[in-house]
Amino acid sequence: MIKWKRSLGVVLATALAGSLVACANGGNTNSKADSQGTTAATTAAASNEPVKLRIMWWGATVRHEATLAALKLYTEKHPNVTFEPEYSGIDGYLDKLSTQAAANNAPDIMQLDPGWISDWAGRNQLAPLSGVDVSKIDAKVLSGGQSAGKQYAMPLGSVAYGMIYDKAAMDKLGLKAPQNGWSWDDFFALAKEAKTKLPEGQYFTKDYAGDYFAYSAFQYAKGKGMVVSDTGKFNVDQATFLEWTRNFDEMRKNGIVPPADVNSSDKEFDPKMDLMVSGKILFRMGFSSNYGSWDSLKKGAYALVTMPRTVEAGGWLKPSLYLGVSATSKKAEEAKKFVDWFVNDPEAAKILTTVRGLPVNKEIATSLESSMSDVDKIGSELLHATEKDGQTWNPGVKGWTNYIDKDWPLVRDQLSFGKSTPEKAFEQLKVAAQAYEK
Repeated sequence: MIKWKRSLGVVLATALAGSLVACANGGNTNSKADSQGTTAATTAAASNEPVKLRIMWWGATVRHEATLAALKLYTEKHPNVTFEPEYSGIDGYLDKLSTQAAANNAPDIMQLDPGWISDWAGRNQLAPLSGVDVSKIDAKVLSGGQSAGKQYAMPLGSVAYGMIYDKAAMDKLGLKAPQNGWSWDDFFALAKEAKTKLPEGQYFTKDYAGDYFAYSAFQYAKGKGMVVSDTGKFNVDQATFLEWTRNFDEMRKNGIVPPADVNSSDKEFDPKMDLMVSGKILFRMGFSSNYGSWDSLKKGAYALVTMPRTVEAGGWLKPSLYLGVSATSKKAEEAKKFVDWFVNDPEAAKILTTVRGLPVNKEIATSLESSMSDVDKIGSELLHATEKDGQTWNPGVKGWTNYIDKDWPLVRDQLSFGKSTPEKAFEQLKVAAQAYEK
């Protein structure tokens, strides 16, 4: 089975289930009593002097509200600790955080995307999380946050990558909803059928021609492996890339995907700018953890479905998000104590629920599943459907973050605005990769 190496920039609010609950503890080298210390040791190391911790995260409103409530509870239980929260959407988050870290002014505690961990740990920007209790977290989930045998980032949940669609709009248009296990041929056939029924100004899906993650799902499904290999080499399959981009080129010309200016205006989870919420598109890529945030914007309108497949599954399972502690924090021990509480405390879990995926602490995950809301169950169903044979995830090769976050978006925009062809886009990506290859 192929291993997924990067995560989607936007991983937001609701469900995980099966794999975290079912996995055993065997092989966990970071147990509560291991060489990195204990929670008690961390507690002892943290003083009772007044401490203010800066903490930074991104997400939708539901995550912001839950996190702020959890911070309030922590201060009630630890009156010497207060927080300076910084929160926003995903846009500009990494640039802001990277700028702060480069100036040795990173927050004490920061939410991190799984795809960033290799680079951040490799640059010595994260403190080892000695003393955090990981005894109830599966070793496979922990591994993505490790480097050189130490835990540098704490996973918070797991999610499945698939699609979310406007079922209410589909029903109104007389379009049959897709079923889990559908294929990419089904996807493109449904897009063409939709064109005959869509009113002016409404489109089937976003223009994903140059989207790194959407294309990765297509290449996986074709059985062509990772876009960047385990050894740090350019591995985009040319025939597969040209098939993908030509399909979207045709849909762009036929008005099945939005024109470039509309496509580029999309802002996930913004009530007015999100193209699906505003009714401009029917389908978009999304995680199982996204469902609650979208449902809060338009109750009961949306449904989830597995990523289309061909010879293999297109979707994957991955850790949702991480918490890390800055290597330059002067309050690292208090910060680690908070991370331990955030991950392992049952009262914290009752507040945070599944806003970052079902918690990785297996006991907490089990307790939440037993009382899961109908909304969370929908996300959980996608996860269960994906985990049967979906791709798995690893943090990837150090040094490729800018290739994914900057070089691909440039090609994406050039394709969308008609400034490049599929053939030129492939060559541009191939040449750009040379600067990153080892």
